[in-house]
Amino acid sequence: MHKTYGVLAKKLSQRMEQLNAAPNMATMFIIPGAECHALSGDRKGQWAISISGNYRLIFGVAQEPIPEKPDGTVNEILVTEICMLETVDYHQ
Repeated sequence: MHKTYGVLAKKLSQRMEQLNAAPNMATMFIIPGAECHALSGDRKGQWAISISGNYRLIFGVAQEPIPEKPDGTVNEILVTEICMLETVDYHQ
């Protein structure tokens, strides 16, 4: 991991451990510094977690069907399976 991500490797590893330990996706929204948030536009249906600066770990829901609230949004408390998609600086 260090060879590919250099100085970001430690924080990326920490975020991956936090994702694996979380009982559900809602937990990620309360981890200090993770800045977990839903994405929009062509990344709708994906979420990002801060790694460092502009770099984010992007993930999606791996459950079928995706748990939803009555208003049609994702019910983060019921999401227990995610897939990590990429690590990227999407602000460029």
